[in-house]
Amino acid sequence: MAISALRLDPRVADVRCTEGELEIVLRDGRRFAAPLSWYPRLAKATPAQRAHWEPAAAGHGVHWPDIDEDLSVEGVMRGHRAPGG
Repeated sequence: MAISALRLDPRVADVRCTEGELEIVLRDGRRFAAPLSWYPRLAKATPAQRAHWEPAAAGHGVHWPDIDEDLSVEGVMRGHRAPGG
């Protein structure tokens, strides 16, 4: 019997923000979403500021330079909120 090995890659591939939700897409295709209200700096940012993100911590985090916000992928996956969120 053949066993298929799953290759997990928890590094960020894409980030999307709507008016109400933060979604992080990982390199292995998994998607995690959380209410944008959990991250007050992102919630207060403009759509352009939220769209301007970059990988941080070798892809294990996300940095938004325009608003000086950093989130870890693991924190979002575990449902951790930002202070005040």
